[in-house]
Amino acid sequence: MKYLKVDLEKTADIEVLKNALLQLKGVASVDIIDDENPESELKKAFAKAKEQLKTGDYETLVNDIFEIIIKK
Repeated sequence: MKYLKVDLEKTADIEVLKNALLQLKGVASVDIIDDENPESELKKAFAKAKEQLKTGDYETLVNDIFEIIIKK
């Protein structure tokens, strides 16, 4: 899985951008992460991990944890 980081102006319409990105070939999902609100990012990470455990997607869960550990 690859990620793309985009810095947006405060006036950007996030839902319109999200819908446009989802129309692109090869884009499976779009997650909005607010760097100014790290609690939100942490809650999303826990929710994602919980869902991965429920569905038995252990490989992705381990890869995500490994990526966090080696992230600089």
